[in-house]
Amino acid sequence: MTKDGGGADLIPGLDDLPRAPAGGAGRASGAGGKAGAGGRRGAKKGARRPADDLPVARVAVDMSLPHLDRPFDYLVPAELAAKAVAGCRVRVRFAGQLVDGFLLERVAESDHEGRLAYLERVTSSEPVLTPEIAALAREVAVRYAGTFADVVRLAVPPRHARVEAEPVPEGGPVPEGGPAAEGGPAPGGEPEEADAAEAGGWAEYPAGASFLGALEAGRAPRAVWTALPGDGWAPAIARAVAAALAGGRGALVVVADGRDVARVDAALAAELGEGRHVALTAELGPAERYRRWLSVLRGRARAVVGTRAAMFAPVADLGLVVLWDDGDDVHAEPHAPYPHPREVLALRAHRTGAGALIGGFTRTTDATRLVESGWAHALAADRARVREAMPRVRYVGEDAQLARDAAARTARLPNVAFEVARGALAEGPVLVQVPRRGYVPGIACGRCRSPARCTACQGPLALSSSHAAPYCRWCGRIAGDWHCPECGFFQVRAVVVGAKRTAEELGRAFPGVPVRTSGREAVLDRVGPERALVVSTPGAEPSAEGGYRAGLLLDGWVLLGRPDLRAGEEALRRWMNAASLVRAGAPVVVAAEGSLPPVQALVRWDPVTYAERELAERREVGFPPAARMASLTASPAAIRELLADARLPDGAEVLGPVPVPQAGAGDGPERERALVRVPSAAGQALARALKEAQGVRSARKAAETVRVQVDPLELI
Repeated sequence: MTKDGGGADLIPGLDDLPRAPAGGAGRASGAGGKAGAGGRRGAKKGARRPADDLPVARVAVDMSLPHLDRPFDYLVPAELAAKAVAGCRVRVRFAGQLVDGFLLERVAESDHEGRLAYLERVTSSEPVLTPEIAALAREVAVRYAGTFADVVRLAVPPRHARVEAEPVPEGGPVPEGGPAAEGGPAPGGEPEEADAAEAGGWAEYPAGASFLGALEAGRAPRAVWTALPGDGWAPAIARAVAAALAGGRGALVVVADGRDVARVDAALAAELGEGRHVALTAELGPAERYRRWLSVLRGRARAVVGTRAAMFAPVADLGLVVLWDDGDDVHAEPHAPYPHPREVLALRAHRTGAGALIGGFTRTTDATRLVESGWAHALAADRARVREAMPRVRYVGEDAQLARDAAARTARLPNVAFEVARGALAEGPVLVQVPRRGYVPGIACGRCRSPARCTACQGPLALSSSHAAPYCRWCGRIAGDWHCPECGFFQVRAVVVGAKRTAEELGRAFPGVPVRTSGREAVLDRVGPERALVVSTPGAEPSAEGGYRAGLLLDGWVLLGRPDLRAGEEALRRWMNAASLVRAGAPVVVAAEGSLPPVQALVRWDPVTYAERELAERREVGFPPAARMASLTASPAAIRELLADARLPDGAEVLGPVPVPQAGAGDGPERERALVRVPSAAGQALARALKEAQGVRSARKAAETVRVQVDPLELI
């Protein structure tokens, strides 16, 4: 594998990754040993002969085995010479079987000394794997100790032959820019720049106009954006996209879920006009999603918005990448090699010379590290403007407050919150955030308080309604005859109350007021200005016309008490996302201890200081993102074998292994988890060592695969 120079060390944690040649994945000397086993030049098939021009194709075979993670050389038959283009899908014979692959490039000759097999056929001549995405996939595979094939599966959607065969609309690529870009920049630049900043709400940020101006000039500004509360974030993103298009380059926006896609989609349509961008979500279905993806590939759409899978969208001449709410755990990719959009988009911005905008109402420690390193600049409003836009936050939970409200020691809705809700309901809707979904997701013995467990699998018991029998959350078994194994008592009490039970209690506390719920079963997108109590789980809060008149953030201890390194950061993110839906100056009550740093950051509406403090503390103890980590999950024997084979870099520290909790008693073999920690500068060396060790185990056909995850979201 060759390198095209360094430079990725400018991005914190993206440690000077090896570069692939322009054709895609790096070539391996002698590649094609197995591929050539069944091929002969010319022979039994008689009519087959190599193509006259560039007869050798380098193919990335769709195989996830680490020791085969390299391109293989094949001969291009003359009859397929016109169809076999770089980036197309092909079928090849590999180890006696027909498998899929991607043709990375065609060359004049091969370094392989043996005979080469022919391409069996070209599945589609559409060049779906562009050189930029192929090179990006190789870098992502290196960074996350994965394989090129696994990354390409995430980057290129499955083929839909009928969609590919549809006639291409006439007219060529859509024009850059939109209504905001018509006429081009003024000679002096400043009046147009100011108007553009005002149109997108960027004038509220001191550096907003200069950020847009740099995009329109074709430069590559990089910013970590702390957005003001309210619903102006989507129009602001749309204005930034329009600026990038006006500069003659494309734009890519990645958000957390379909509701955010819909908001940005509507904002882009208003800013750019219809037909100038595409939205990519899983809800579209395979045919429509592939149709839109092809429109991006063919250059008919220069702007894209979508969920995490869109981070690999083949936008031509990329000029801006945007990631909204990068701390949302929905961004975490559940499939190997588990890349995060923040790192992938940062790599794309670095490789293509594009601008980057990482935004949210709060700020993650990972984004703070980008600012501290100088890779990106902070983009935020001044404190006076923040105070004007923020709601009025207060907390309940200190002893002095509880002394004035004795019933609040046991009630889930203290008197302070009750009075706030009652006063706000006279004007409009009130938002109530509850951390747990369901009715009563946790119960215990009514006498001795021992947790109620399933007798079959030892899973936690829960209640689905006030009249239902307890059931197991793991195996679903009904426990109608449950009794406490400690004291024999047969009645239960609620330990944790969910959103449904909260809605039921609020309905009794506020008779005559409509109570609406938004959660896993049914997510509301928007509510009207009429009076109502809207009970929602985190992330499912609907926006309200004109903003909520008040917000209640209940059971703060549930979020803050999670056994997770990011518990405080995640609690603050969820609180601020909900409070941002409340109109400026309206009351927000959070049920949590006021002395805790996340609560203080919410009261002051100062997520930046909290993130900087959190990063400094993690740097002292060697936790991510100040250090790089990898988790290894498998049986104890498999973890020991992998660590024995891995040539870990100097300074590597192995933590554990420790047992992984099972879903039920006796479910499957014993599994453990080990963490490997290295300094940030050794991140690439750690990924390479783990990849090589995986390759050794794969080559000797180890019976068990070790799940390797670099930079895991959860460490505990």
